[in-house]
Amino acid sequence: MEKIAITGASGFVGQSLTTMFQDMGYEVIGIKRSDLSDSGKLTNIIDGSKLVINLAGANIINRWSESYKKLLYSSRIDTTKAIVKAMENSKVKPELFISTSAVGIYKNDKVYDENTTNLHDDFLANLCKDWEAEALKAKTLGVRTAIFRFGIVMGHGGALEKMLTPFKLGVGGIIGDGKQAFSFIHLGDLLRAYTFLIENKNLDGVFNLTSPNPTTNYGLTKALGNFLNRPTFLPLPAFVLNLIFSEGAKVLTDGQSVVPKHLIDSGFKFEFENIEDTIENLV
Repeated sequence: MEKIAITGASGFVGQSLTTMFQDMGYEVIGIKRSDLSDSGKLTNIIDGSKLVINLAGANIINRWSESYKKLLYSSRIDTTKAIVKAMENSKVKPELFISTSAVGIYKNDKVYDENTTNLHDDFLANLCKDWEAEALKAKTLGVRTAIFRFGIVMGHGGALEKMLTPFKLGVGGIIGDGKQAFSFIHLGDLLRAYTFLIENKNLDGVFNLTSPNPTTNYGLTKALGNFLNRPTFLPLPAFVLNLIFSEGAKVLTDGQSVVPKHLIDSGFKFEFENIEDTIENLV
């Protein structure tokens, strides 16, 4: 039985990937935090794995104190360093390494795809840059390496579950002025992107995991209100989020408009191309 190793296997995306790969007949091994600090054990897990998936990282939607920023950084960069080191020490290296990043690496002034070199320069973007740089070191070991830059993943659970509660209570609404971009992907399309990379052995590099048609916070709010048949007239002022999350509020108040050019050009077909189809399927 072929082996797949996953960091962050207990998270929203990790659990879904684990189930999918087990249904496909793979042995899935979740890499625990304790494994990351035990180089011998980590090497044993990665040695002979067909695929290594790196999803680890502390929750980005939180209050960004200086200590939490250090946790956001170490939970991503130190984890990735440990994985790449374990690959280096492995006798049988993985065929494919897929590491995670985020669309927060981009600016918010226009629509971006993977070809841009004009990336943002703030804490979140620089975190993503360093995260990706550590992951791409696996290429020097001869391991085919891909970076998946996630938009907001929409599925049963995760971000959508948190969004639904105020809407079901009739107090849902836009955040701030609602004009900020909202780049998202249906969980089903995200899962299929992983199998697409396994099957297409010529593909590597950076991939935006977002639907082809990004929306805005207003577009999301309107879709949720329509399908739940609930009012959406109570906006959540940006200053309230700033009070709660400090700098971390940027994740909610300052979105990026991103398209998945690399996936589309490679022949990937999205099942859920816009926010209306996505919300209708999930809600």
